[in-house]
Amino acid sequence: MHRNLPRTACVAATMSATIAASFPIALRAEEQQLDPIVVTATRQATRVNELNSDVSVVTREEIEQAGETTLAELLARQPGIQYVANGGVGSNSSVFIRGASPNQSIVLIDGQRISSATTGSAALSRIPIDQVERIEILRGPASSLYGADAIGGVIQIFTRSGEGPMRVNASTGYGSYNTSDSTVGVSGGTELLSYSMQAGYTNTNGFNTIRDRNNISYNPDRDGYYNKNLSANFAVRPARGQEIGINVLASYGTNQYDSNDFSRLGAAQNFSSDQNVGSYSIYARNRLNEFWNSTLRIGSSVDDSKEYAGSFRSSTFRTDTDLFAWQNDFRLPVGEALLAYEYSRQKVDSTTDYTVTERTIRSFLAGWNGSVEQHRLQLNLRRDDNSQFGGQNTGSASYGYQFTPAWRAHISYGTAFRAPTFNELYFPSMFGFAGGNPNLKPETAKNTEVGVNWEQANQRASVVLYNNQVSDLIEFRPPTFAPVNVSKALLRGATLTYDGRFAEWAAGVALDFLDPRNEENGPNNGNRLARRAEQQMSSYVDWNHGNWKLRAEWQLVGNRYDDPANLVRLGGYGLVNLYADYRFERDWALFARANNIFDKNYETIASYATAGANVFVGVRYTPR
Repeated sequence: MHRNLPRTACVAATMSATIAASFPIALRAEEQQLDPIVVTATRQATRVNELNSDVSVVTREEIEQAGETTLAELLARQPGIQYVANGGVGSNSSVFIRGASPNQSIVLIDGQRISSATTGSAALSRIPIDQVERIEILRGPASSLYGADAIGGVIQIFTRSGEGPMRVNASTGYGSYNTSDSTVGVSGGTELLSYSMQAGYTNTNGFNTIRDRNNISYNPDRDGYYNKNLSANFAVRPARGQEIGINVLASYGTNQYDSNDFSRLGAAQNFSSDQNVGSYSIYARNRLNEFWNSTLRIGSSVDDSKEYAGSFRSSTFRTDTDLFAWQNDFRLPVGEALLAYEYSRQKVDSTTDYTVTERTIRSFLAGWNGSVEQHRLQLNLRRDDNSQFGGQNTGSASYGYQFTPAWRAHISYGTAFRAPTFNELYFPSMFGFAGGNPNLKPETAKNTEVGVNWEQANQRASVVLYNNQVSDLIEFRPPTFAPVNVSKALLRGATLTYDGRFAEWAAGVALDFLDPRNEENGPNNGNRLARRAEQQMSSYVDWNHGNWKLRAEWQLVGNRYDDPANLVRLGGYGLVNLYADYRFERDWALFARANNIFDKNYETIASYATAGANVFVGVRYTPR
């Protein structure tokens, strides 16, 4: 693929559009809403078919069909996302959106950013999918909407909410690696109030993460994981157009892992990590008049990890992120306008001696989106004043055109940036490693995107081409792994998707072509960026009949390189997963999921094993 990607993508786009348009609709599609309302792409409630953005939604039904699957693995089945992990459940895992590094994308929980200010990435392994109602994924730079770090995109997670009469829900199951998982909750709502409270528990013995006996961290044991979690959402509506609410997610987990701390303790010790991840916020939504809605949110998130070698605590890293946000939405004669102010503070508390432990960001945001006949426009401008780096301006503009009721297209341009993390700036030197570099500059990005969408009845297809140029890319240069601003990178690619429903059947496929290149004038010029595959495919087939739900998934991932020099090659792999759900009573269902049924042996990070063939079975009580 490489440099002829645009030609390949254009051919693929033409083929996809032709296939979608000629798909045998004689199968008679059911009438079903395929255009959910999302908020992440514009920060305002907008239907998917009215957006000039590459957005997808993971529903609660899809989450339930995931079985005992991690959040990162679930996300990796979505278009434009790749996944890596250094072990099984509970291990460090991360995702690449359109080839952007994990610290180049933002993760939100109910509008509150969660991430470690030391690493720059969110602890996806600690977010239990049982507590999630839906997920919105915005692909492409979004700093003009959400500020620093949104070079690759935004993942927004919404926790479970309540409506209607009070109901109790519960699920429990058991699977391979002595894995058990249980969740119980209560939810409901009236015109005056709504509530949801959920609590969950996961425990697994895991598997041996490092199997190479020559690896310095080799330890032939099982690397288990334990987690307990809860979520709570309350909302009161004292008058029409007025709502006051609370969102809470708390997750505490302990995972075992193999490592070497290069000290007298050595690799023979059992290492473990205790990590607490939480998101807490209160909000007030007020309809001030028929043209003006105001939302005020005050929140905080915490990422608190403690590392142990045996019973000895070796380190502590805690990040607190506080947020104050005031957003105002105005309905205009044409379209809607947005004005917002945000204040955030990041604070680090650690056994590691950082030179600076706190920074603040003040942000102003203005935007407008609207439609005029077949034309749709979106404009956004944002100013971020960082106490460490001064002011950063970002913007985006997009144009969409509805050719026919079935066909629409969009083109967009946007800028983004990423502020260096506290580790990149201030981590002390030790054991021959250089440590941080306080002279680093923020990374910047310029992205151009073109997309075409087709939708008819219960069928939908899309083709998106993008070109994201990243400057001042921060890389850790051997042999001392000093962080420096030297690299330029190109993230160029195409995503093709199709989803359709026909009577009792549903099917979908997502094809990703990615050209992630190092463009620095140096020894790695032209090399592929580490841990990115150039091709990936995710597909599924569903069958729903009576009380039965059956699903088959096929995922293909191309080869990767584990290092910037492209010397360590990781082979591609293919996975087949199966899911079955049988509702034996109105509110009761038995479910089973089998992952990697052909027991493929593969790696996403060199020397770290992945799960072999595994099964999880359970029972679920969900009142209808």
